[in-house]
Amino acid sequence: MTVRIGLCSVAHLHADSYAARLTDLPNAEFIGVTESEEREAEGRAKADEYGVDYLDPDALLDGVDGVVVCSTNADHLAWVRRAADAGVDVLCEKPLAPSVDDAQRMVDICRRADVHLGVAMPLRFNQPVRNAKTAVENGALGEIRFLSGTNRGQMPGSWFVEEDESGGGAVMDHSVHIVDIVRWITGEDVREVYAETDTRFNDVPVEDLNLLSMTLTDGTEFVLDGSWSKPEQWDFWGDATLRLVGTEGVVSIDCFDQKIKQTRDTGDPGIRSVFWGSNPDEGLVADFVEAVAENRPPTKTGADAVADVAVIEAAYDSAKRVEPVDVEATELTSTTN
Repeated sequence: MTVRIGLCSVAHLHADSYAARLTDLPNAEFIGVTESEEREAEGRAKADEYGVDYLDPDALLDGVDGVVVCSTNADHLAWVRRAADAGVDVLCEKPLAPSVDDAQRMVDICRRADVHLGVAMPLRFNQPVRNAKTAVENGALGEIRFLSGTNRGQMPGSWFVEEDESGGGAVMDHSVHIVDIVRWITGEDVREVYAETDTRFNDVPVEDLNLLSMTLTDGTEFVLDGSWSKPEQWDFWGDATLRLVGTEGVVSIDCFDQKIKQTRDTGDPGIRSVFWGSNPDEGLVADFVEAVAENRPPTKTGADAVADVAVIEAAYDSAKRVEPVDVEATELTSTTN
């Protein structure tokens, strides 16, 4: 079965990767791109770049089975509501929303419309992450006692540093990836967060530095550095790592360690790292296409993603109050997704 997929907005940096994946998949037909009125010129330019049609929102939603929402965080709700009204399944960029209220609203809208809502968490399709999950499930580590993660990258600029569009800075942008795989691997939620944030590396109006100290529901401690701390001239965009310490063993994940350094005596940059490993976006997009074809939820559901947003919300609250904050549970949270 060939599934017809469109892109709703191309504001997010990952839109290019998703478009490439959709073009390559034999069971997907990449129908086209749509965009908000304010960003129409950008949408048309990207449609030309991808070699697909630019369509107005109603025309695109009328001709697809599913859409990938790559808008600003603040616009996720509007695009998801529009897709749900059209009876179209959705894969939404992360985080699902800037607030728990909006995230839960999106879940409720899709549930009432009987459409599936997924969230773009590509690290679930990263092979080192999957190997670690298998090791934990097989008991190779014994009981998990401590987790330490990083998702440090370059400052993305653009709307990512405008709080009205993004909802926040590095905490909003980077925390959810590692929080999600910790919840996925351990089967536990985050119970409490203590966060410290600051702006030190870049001249931007949002935080670029953060350290989250968390406690899972089984009492395990989990720390995460999700800062925009890599300089512009760094050899690679950043990292995504997780170290799991158990009573019987330790596993260290480096999601993008499969790379080689390329050195040149001319040009800029002179040294850069080239990633040669499998692209987790391929698994993410393939899973969504298969989910649409099979009328099932994607691997990472919107309902599960509400819990990730709750961690972010608690982290900002903690940084403001300078004290640990409980993460409020939500009705639709499920660690088994």
